[in-house]
Amino acid sequence: MNLAQIIERHAQFSPQQVAVHAAGEDITYPALWQRIERATGVLLAAGVQPGDRVAWLGFNDPVMLVLLFALSRVGAILLPLNHRLAAPEHATILGHAGVSLLVSDSAHAAAAAALAATQGCRLMPADGLALDGRGAGTGVLAGGYASPVLLVYTSGTTGRPKGALHTQSGLIWNCVISAHAHELRQDDHVLSVLPLFHVGGLCIQTLPALHAGATVTLHARFDAAAWLADVARRRPTLSLMVPATLRAVLDHGDFASADLSSLRFLAAGSSTIPAAMIAAIHARGVPLGQVYGATETGPVSIYLRRADAMQHVGAAGRAGLHVEVKLVNTQGRAVAPGEVGEICVRAPNVMCGYWADTGNPAFADGWFLTGDLARCDESGFYEVVGRSKDMIISGGENVYPAEIENLLADCPQILEAAVVGQPDARWGEVVVAVVVKAPGAELDAAQVLQLFEGRLARFKHPKRVLFCDALPKTALGKVQKTGLLASLAAQ
Repeated sequence: MNLAQIIERHAQFSPQQVAVHAAGEDITYPALWQRIERATGVLLAAGVQPGDRVAWLGFNDPVMLVLLFALSRVGAILLPLNHRLAAPEHATILGHAGVSLLVSDSAHAAAAAALAATQGCRLMPADGLALDGRGAGTGVLAGGYASPVLLVYTSGTTGRPKGALHTQSGLIWNCVISAHAHELRQDDHVLSVLPLFHVGGLCIQTLPALHAGATVTLHARFDAAAWLADVARRRPTLSLMVPATLRAVLDHGDFASADLSSLRFLAAGSSTIPAAMIAAIHARGVPLGQVYGATETGPVSIYLRRADAMQHVGAAGRAGLHVEVKLVNTQGRAVAPGEVGEICVRAPNVMCGYWADTGNPAFADGWFLTGDLARCDESGFYEVVGRSKDMIISGGENVYPAEIENLLADCPQILEAAVVGQPDARWGEVVVAVVVKAPGAELDAAQVLQLFEGRLARFKHPKRVLFCDALPKTALGKVQKTGLLASLAAQ
């Protein structure tokens, strides 16, 4: 058995059911299965072998889902690229993963062609997967539940990208766990607007909905007006947000009058949701729950279900079905209820490891150490209170200061610099660079920001640049970022 046979089974059981609606087109489960069969044949004819990495560069598109399912049959691995990254970042990821084939939509065709040329991989347009006359019988289908199928990159705290590798079994277990989180049923309708290159957009609701035989309405990109319009017009029962998209919806002029009555539940993830935003959604009669997890954990690990959403505002929820969670102190010992500890997760949806990084210390005795801090009450509800790592989450995107600091360190006019996150009502956090000029250097904020042009994705660029005479440090010379945050708050 492989991941794609979920679609095949639903095509048999529910031949009239719409699997995906996108760009005005309804794709039934039988039609989706037919596209998967065609794509499988195209991939085999193109020489894709079990274990090969195939990248996708594009906006949200049913083609990406078809590609994932087709690769699961072949036994190959999908690497969805974050289209917001700069070309050098894409090149680093493709090189690290050893990608053999790059598939892109028309909007990213030029960028994909340039990448393929520099990385020496083959290139295929998205519509190439739909060629007629190429059946699934042109090669051996080697994919199974134990096969790796999804490789998602997330930058490390060292500034180097890390590829979280997930098996087909892990994705299926995540669907089962997410179904419990959202009480997913076949008659549900999910409005999916977050980017599918993240496990959040792909694995929290989209794949679980298809696993359940439900319907997914897929937007190419998030747009608050389009989200509100489709909630009213297409009547979805579920959707997923991050703080930045939720803020955009709340700030839209149509929010107060929008018909939200079809929504049974609205979930949010990526970072803590401000209480005022939760209250605004609850005031419209829609329960807003939360989902906690990481790229490495599948991601569904802790969640606040519909029945608990209004009574436990601010909580991340309880440990999920089939998920073990523990909080430990710096010595690795479990903490008492109410005490803060690092979140550790052990579950069947956790990644099988990092790509080409077998010595990574992320696992301890089978537990994945998230680096996030939380406390748990006597009833089993977790409250995430911070991160032991200094990762910044801005608009649902992970930003690692070391990656930005590495570029700042290359500038001869900068003596030293540190990057921190500053709370922001719209984005959750924004990136702030605190810079110490080299002696005699003439440097302003605009020149500092220019350092990132074409080298890092826009969402990683600092929103503020502050100058100071010296960075506060410990006795061992480590920058005290907590002191920097305090000084920023006072400005």
